[in-house]
Amino acid sequence: MSKPLWKNDTELFEIAKKELFVALVGDVLDQLEYTHQFVGQQIKPVSDDMVVIGRAKTVVECDIDKIPQSMIRNNKKIAEPFGIMFEALDSLKENEVYICDGGSLDYAQWGGLMSTRALYLKAVGAVVNGYHRDTNEILRLKFPTFSHGAYAQDQGPRGKVIDYDCPITFNGIPVHPGDVVFGDRDGVVIVPKDMVEPVFIGAIEKARGEKSVLKALQDGMSTEDAFNHFGIM
Repeated sequence: MSKPLWKNDTELFEIAKKELFVALVGDVLDQLEYTHQFVGQQIKPVSDDMVVIGRAKTVVECDIDKIPQSMIRNNKKIAEPFGIMFEALDSLKENEVYICDGGSLDYAQWGGLMSTRALYLKAVGAVVNGYHRDTNEILRLKFPTFSHGAYAQDQGPRGKVIDYDCPITFNGIPVHPGDVVFGDRDGVVIVPKDMVEPVFIGAIEKARGEKSVLKALQDGMSTEDAFNHFGIM
């Protein structure tokens, strides 16, 4: 396997935003037999030009009427408005993505003020298995946000964050703290943290190889001959 072309996450994520796209990374994951890594086609960016890539800050949402009393007894903060959402949000670090599952589709789980705080902390995006709101503010901030769509109803009296920095399941896809979350207008894929190096080395090599395929196709080579020659399509 080739050596990484990056020294740290910041360099990797810049290369990914410049040279890669989500479909290509998904193809490499398939080749490595990680064939169930997309979080679902219903998760879309607020704006088609938004791209998110960063380390997962995992968060668990829950409808208020479904929170076990035993959980509240063990952590009194869960009884507060929004539960421990503020704690989770304030713990975001540079190059992290707030990725949240749980709760229902009855309210928004991300908004403009949350985006403002996340930007200040140098977080790089939010992916929620629910709705966002404050669309105009999110667009003004250009904060990469992925969700089911826009819906203004507040989570305050309806849902709370009950845990974070823990393993979650997002539409059946396991997500662990530190996994890489990569999303564009074609979907959001999860790269397990122990596979980041081989996946992105492979993706960069594939992206650069595809340029040769594109040139060959533009010069008239058939798709069959191109695949047989380059092994890429």
